[in-house]
Amino acid sequence: MDKLLIRGGRPLHGEVTISGAKNAALPELCAALLSSEPVTLHNVPRLQDVSTMLQLIRNMGVSVERDDNGTVRIHAGSLSNPEAPYELVKTMRASVLALGPLLTRFGQARVSLPGGCAIGSRPVDQHIKGMQAMGAEITVEQGYMHARLPEGLRRLQGARITTDMVTVTGTENFLMAAVLAEGETVLENAAMEPEIGDLAEMLIRMGARIEGHGTSRIVIHGVERLGGCEHQVVADRIEAGTFLCAVAATGGDALLRHGRIDHLGAVIDKLQDAGAEVTDEGDGIRVRSGGKLRAQSFRTTEYPGFPTDMQAQFMALNLVAEGGSMVTETIFENRFMHVNEMLRLGAQITTDGRVANIIGGKPLSGAAVMATDLRASASLVIAGLVAEGETLVDRIYHLDRGYDRMEAKLCGLGADIERISQ
Repeated sequence: MDKLLIRGGRPLHGEVTISGAKNAALPELCAALLSSEPVTLHNVPRLQDVSTMLQLIRNMGVSVERDDNGTVRIHAGSLSNPEAPYELVKTMRASVLALGPLLTRFGQARVSLPGGCAIGSRPVDQHIKGMQAMGAEITVEQGYMHARLPEGLRRLQGARITTDMVTVTGTENFLMAAVLAEGETVLENAAMEPEIGDLAEMLIRMGARIEGHGTSRIVIHGVERLGGCEHQVVADRIEAGTFLCAVAATGGDALLRHGRIDHLGAVIDKLQDAGAEVTDEGDGIRVRSGGKLRAQSFRTTEYPGFPTDMQAQFMALNLVAEGGSMVTETIFENRFMHVNEMLRLGAQITTDGRVANIIGGKPLSGAAVMATDLRASASLVIAGLVAEGETLVDRIYHLDRGYDRMEAKLCGLGADIERISQ
């Protein structure tokens, strides 16, 4: 099991290229199942979750080609097995995104209930209710969702779908299911993340008719068929946000090539309030910090609010910033698991339910720590970069699920970090 050894105390300087977004690439790989014609995706990140999704698609009988430059070519014309088995998706919650494309194109799907990080409940009931509203019959048996069109129904039917909560994967699933449904589908209370807008733009290139993506109300007019397309995956705003926090926390100066400042408004506002300088450089974001930061309180919420996927990383920054701060997590109930590991580094944090209180500005000392989920692992890396001495981060397979060669990119910025393989 690989580990990361970090020798802290070095400011990050230079330039780093932000990879394509995991949370855009995964639904877009599933969207390729909607057409019998070839689909080409560029800027696909090299991540474990992406490899798992490609293996899942191949298992369905789909032709997949992948090169070393981030291009993936998918031809689903020969898809013969509309199933997402547990063995392939037990580590990845994005497996549920296969449900909509398989059901709407083939009239049936068998999809394992998803896995992923143990950060809290990720109910699929919203997905099931939405598909049922479009006419599907769905049962859950032995850990699988079995979905099909009732006898006599040739296509899913357009419907008005209002979810009980804002759900990103739910919005993506309904969007992909509705593009081939009969009639008009209206998604109310839709998620507004940039990755959803990127998925919608890909579907439009394939011939879909979609309006309102990027807002909480999306209207889809179903079409008979979709063609192939060529599409560039949007840059990963969470990777960009992670590097923004790492550079600021270490008192560095770096350019994040391809970073989108318009996708990170809430995070950048907090960074600037903390004393970091963040500027739009056209094809990237520059962040500068003199190392004298002020702690910032924040509350996670749906986009465009402060993202839950940046909570742990900004908490690591708050450890070195002067003053006290309060972090409130409203999305996932178990997303403070990194706190106990930060305590091992000398952090002063107390938690009460979904609220964490941090006393910043205290020196951190390197120690052996263990990653508990994807974003927690990134926060421990940031803490290790500013801690005195050596920090050894274990179970970094979590990190590899969502960050494209993070240690190599950090080395390029001057960090003293190495991967240890056992």
